[in-house]
Amino acid sequence: MHYPESSFEDRMSTVDFRVGERAHIEVDSDICRSCTTKACVTACPANLFVPTGDGGILFNYEQCFECGTCYLLCDKEGAITWTYPDGGDGVAFRKG
Repeated sequence: MHYPESSFEDRMSTVDFRVGERAHIEVDSDICRSCTTKACVTACPANLFVPTGDGGILFNYEQCFECGTCYLLCDKEGAITWTYPDGGDGVAFRKG
């Protein structure tokens, strides 16, 4: 079966982000400084992890897909704390 191609913008138009006041992912930048791979930066499909000049990581949870990739790839215990968003918050996908 052949599916029609769609742009990234088309796909993103089917996503709603219901941003909660509480971040469901927290990053401990102090622990991240000792990481040599920074796998979260390259693995996050939403590009929400940004390395800082001092070796830490900045993270912005507002457009997170909640896939858990960052949490699964991180090999520094305690660097990433991942929980589900509060009820009604988080990502919601619609039919395109």
